[in-house]
Amino acid sequence: MSTPTSSENNTSTILATSQQVQQLFLATRLRSEQLCVPLKTEDYSVQPITDVSPPKWHLAHTTWFFEQFVLRPIAKNYQVFDNDFAYLFNSYYNNVGKRVLRPNRGLMTRPTVDRVYAYREYVTKNMAEYLETNPSPEILNIIILGINHEQQHQELLAYDIKYILGNQPTFPEFETDIHLAEENWTAEMIPMDEGLYEIGFNGEGFCFDNELGRHKTYLHPFTISNKLVTNGEFMEFIEDGGYEDFNLWHAPGWDFINENDISAPLYWHKVDGEWHYYHYKGLEKVPPHLPVMHVSLYEAFAFAQWKGMRLPTEQEWEVAADKFNWGQLWEWTGSAYLPYPGFKKADGALGEYNGKFMVNQLVLRGASIATPTGHSRKTYRNFFHAHDRWQFNGIRLAE
Repeated sequence: MSTPTSSENNTSTILATSQQVQQLFLATRLRSEQLCVPLKTEDYSVQPITDVSPPKWHLAHTTWFFEQFVLRPIAKNYQVFDNDFAYLFNSYYNNVGKRVLRPNRGLMTRPTVDRVYAYREYVTKNMAEYLETNPSPEILNIIILGINHEQQHQELLAYDIKYILGNQPTFPEFETDIHLAEENWTAEMIPMDEGLYEIGFNGEGFCFDNELGRHKTYLHPFTISNKLVTNGEFMEFIEDGGYEDFNLWHAPGWDFINENDISAPLYWHKVDGEWHYYHYKGLEKVPPHLPVMHVSLYEAFAFAQWKGMRLPTEQEWEVAADKFNWGQLWEWTGSAYLPYPGFKKADGALGEYNGKFMVNQLVLRGASIATPTGHSRKTYRNFFHAHDRWQFNGIRLAE
């Protein structure tokens, strides 16, 4: 995600004072640390799989972002906290130098957790002081990008902490306010008319560059569900042999579930003939009335096939989004993650944020119970690989 850009038919304007940005910055920094309060020191450095970064790394990386892109190049007389941290906590920005490879983040027991928190305190203090100098709108835009970047990592922290604890033998409890709610309204399919629609971000406020390039799209008539698929519905799919019928699956999806011995959503376990799952409270019975989560695109597609339906495209989802409630889970679409018309990467390191990932990934829309307040929009384009399951995702059907 690069800084917001503008084009002839699509503008993204940020109107915020340095004081407003400072307040949001400080609140965001505090929230990241509050999420980690229930962790034990031993939890901070664990990386069970490549996709799951250690909590300590998230805390340091989001701090490095502000040091790298604001304090070092812009703030006068700023002294770098530790010269090694740019190497240790860069993620994928090739333009700014070498880095520890992603699979190796869990090997770093040093710097210590205390040292990382000292780093956060140092950078937060310097950023707060810098914001007192009334930076230019262009610099405020970079800081706002950094805030949104940290908010993304807050959601990733929720995913990663759950994976770290949910794959331990004792399923330890974790105190959090991140919980699903029942969608207790009558299920129905919402009809949408055939026609020419516009999608993409347009207006004031922050957006990521992959939302820009507002453009027209033609849609055939379709219907879309006003509810997410529930655990109970997904249990019926399992019991009907959904994971055993190759006719329902993409070819790579069929290979994926067989090679990885998958027969249920992530975190589900059969105990004494009943389905249980882990969601921060330890191992508990799967509540049938709540939305199903932690399924791959492959599983979402197979379920839709079993129901005689399909997943919506991202265009359909955005056009219909005002007709239903969304925000509990990121929702798989059947759309490949590709650039909008007129998309252009920013120059330099910040241009690496989105554009280079526009291949071999699928778009998810909406938000989740772990998304920070105000972080998502109906134009927000989240993206993951078809096999990914550890993020907070669900299924909405269309036909």
